[in-house]
Amino acid sequence: MTETLSAPPTAPPAAVAAPGSPPVATAALTRRPGRWIDGWDPENHVQWEGEGRRVAARNLRWSIFAEFLGFVVWQLWSIVVVALPAAGFAFDTGQVFWLISIPALVGATLRIPYTFMVPRFGGRNWTIVSAGLLLIPAIGLAIAVGNPETPFGVMLAIAALAGFGGGNFASSMANITYFYPQREKGWALGLNAAGGNLGASVAQFVVPIAITIGAAVTLNLPLAGWIWVPFILAAMVGAALRMDNLSNAKADVAASLAALKEPHLWILAVLYIGTFGSFIGFAGVFPKLIADQFPDFSAFHVGSATLSLAFMGALVGSLARPYGGRLADRFGGTQITIAAFAVMALGALAVVWTLPLGNFWLFLGLFLVLFTASGVGNGSTYRMIPTVFALRAGAHNAHESAGDVSSQRKAAAALGIISSVGAYGGFVIPQLLGFSKTTFGDYTTGLSWFVWAYAVMLLITAGVYLTLAKRSGHRI
Repeated sequence: MTETLSAPPTAPPAAVAAPGSPPVATAALTRRPGRWIDGWDPENHVQWEGEGRRVAARNLRWSIFAEFLGFVVWQLWSIVVVALPAAGFAFDTGQVFWLISIPALVGATLRIPYTFMVPRFGGRNWTIVSAGLLLIPAIGLAIAVGNPETPFGVMLAIAALAGFGGGNFASSMANITYFYPQREKGWALGLNAAGGNLGASVAQFVVPIAITIGAAVTLNLPLAGWIWVPFILAAMVGAALRMDNLSNAKADVAASLAALKEPHLWILAVLYIGTFGSFIGFAGVFPKLIADQFPDFSAFHVGSATLSLAFMGALVGSLARPYGGRLADRFGGTQITIAAFAVMALGALAVVWTLPLGNFWLFLGLFLVLFTASGVGNGSTYRMIPTVFALRAGAHNAHESAGDVSSQRKAAAALGIISSVGAYGGFVIPQLLGFSKTTFGDYTTGLSWFVWAYAVMLLITAGVYLTLAKRSGHRI
């Protein structure tokens, strides 16, 4: 049984279109059991203002919550490893950096299949499943860290399962891109991503407090996993009751293969490694950097609890992301991404120059600048993806129009693929900094490599997309 929701009386019926003119889109939506919606078209102004905006906002809210928890679980090990020595674990520097980076490696890899789960099962249905999968690494961590005799191999395997949280991003972003019109994608995708990214910051703020509050002698490390279980269950129930599946959210194999053959997919993926990869990589390693370089500032005691300032990096980066998308909506993503890479290069260079001074507050301030720029760059680079694919499909105004259905599906596939490639930065950055520490005895050598990388990415962005924008006459 279906329920047809009629358009407002002002909506012109398709039947009255003049001979030879394009048919007028209807604003009618049809709902089917299982919370499936047929006829979704956010580019239809009547449908969008009639009820589309409200439906999209409701799905966005629950998508943000589920993705938020994904990032929480994804980042748990980067927080827990700092407390492992005090809990009786004895792992060397190399092992610690593997525990930090393996969730990013697995999460980045899972983003590829996760991209195709929304078209296969529906956005609502897959959100329920993907949120439920977070219970496995959360409970696994709680059990493993409760016993100092847990072998490193077991710890590494459970840390790898935290990659489920990283995979959530690709399916969530691919789902939300179908709900919003092209002109509002930057803000909507930025909010969705920022809400997820905030999970890293909240985890870094909450977990140190939770595991130390009321612990007079020993840490209560298992709480790092257990405290998130009720929230994960709430996300599953909320998605089931409040989210929707869109029947037009399709990404066939042909569209995915076409996206893979598009050279701009790989160029944008490199840029996204520089922006999102830097955000998630530095977020993961920041607690360890502070503990190693400034042990006296690694933890601040507030009553019987302990607070770490590492959460501030992920916080400012997350909050900056939607503004990167909004600025890209207004000025074009290319200019904002260029500015972001410039600030990131200068910020990393300033850290290299000032780290030997041993000034924690200067170190923190410079890293917050670096995190903010990476957040802005996340939003602007991600906004460039649908614009570039719409332009390549021949859209009249690629910054405002999503193009035809084929180009939208190709862009949705590209969003997932690029997000997966970019997430590998979360593995590469901790590994490079770990290599720098074990080989050269410092972090400044590794940080200097990132200065050069950001400079190269800035030149790529300017050389490719400023040229393409000038040649096409469109903002990108």
